[in-house]
Amino acid sequence: MTMNEDIRYTIALSRILVLYPAVAQLLYREFGSAQAVYENRNGLTETVPDCSQRLIELLQDWSEPLLRADEEIRYMTENNIEAIPFGSDNYPTRLRECADAPLLLYYRGNANLNARRVISIVGTRHCTVYGNDLIHRFVADLKTKCPDTLIVSGLAYGVDVCAHKYSLDNGIPTVGVLAHGLDTLYPSAHRGIAQQMTEQGGLLTEYMSMTRPEKMNFVKRNRIVAGISDATIVVESASHGGSLITADIAQNYGREVFAFPGPVGAEYSKGCNQLIRNNGATLITSADDFISSMGWTTDSLRPQAVERQLFPDLTIEEQAVVDALSKTNDLQLNMITTVTNIPIGQVTALLFSLEMKGVVRPMAGGTYHLLS
Repeated sequence: MTMNEDIRYTIALSRILVLYPAVAQLLYREFGSAQAVYENRNGLTETVPDCSQRLIELLQDWSEPLLRADEEIRYMTENNIEAIPFGSDNYPTRLRECADAPLLLYYRGNANLNARRVISIVGTRHCTVYGNDLIHRFVADLKTKCPDTLIVSGLAYGVDVCAHKYSLDNGIPTVGVLAHGLDTLYPSAHRGIAQQMTEQGGLLTEYMSMTRPEKMNFVKRNRIVAGISDATIVVESASHGGSLITADIAQNYGREVFAFPGPVGAEYSKGCNQLIRNNGATLITSADDFISSMGWTTDSLRPQAVERQLFPDLTIEEQAVVDALSKTNDLQLNMITTVTNIPIGQVTALLFSLEMKGVVRPMAGGTYHLLS
């Protein structure tokens, strides 16, 4: 099967099950590809015994979805858009861990979506001077102390666009997750900064062209913002808002959530103070706080690196894990299992052993880092 065929059937399956991303992902994993789902659509119950009659009916007619997929592939080819199907090596590994991750992503840009460190910065569309200053200082300090970080947000007014702007100003790659297709941009006022982002970062969406920015799409895209990142940072938020939804999703994914506190009674600090009070986020006041909480400080790696010299001998299985992390560092448990072909229970024991030997270190987001 060619990459184009894989993309074609993945677009079609995503279109058929647009309201059921978790079901689409389950089928993709079960059959190994979207084309295999198509080829086995008349015998679904043999592989998925508890599938509903509704699902069987939905998967019967692929004619329109496949035609639409052909149109989309032509559009992508003409407009320099990359399609990243769920099974691709380029698919964000952190996002792949999420049960409701989209089967396909549309991407225009040059940033590595599997960067060593990925954070999302979110908040109110009514960013105050206080919030703007927080983002300005945080991103500038992050550039100095963690220059290999990718910053993700939603390209909305307020906190989002400030995060993107200061990332660009500091030479940090930044990706905007959109709630519509790549043939348009909302809000249009951010078209200039979006263009810069395609040259120093990118624009990412699960929506094909001609998909308008409907309200529900913004809620759905929050799961990508949360899922693609090691941590989500809420800068400012009212007592209700999209950034609190993103923070809640991130927490449910087992990711780290942080929030900047604000003045008591301030309208756009209520959400952050509430998150902190309810243990929904860790309080931070600076990039140093964040880096320390994430264990990203260089100093914190040194003792383990020295300790490694005391345990130079590795078993064959331990070496296989080390080799996997040498090629792509900061992998999650299931990815290490996939790469090494070692059962997950055994990999867990091997990682514990390697941690005791000072060879690897568990990081936020469930990843493991190979120490140099």
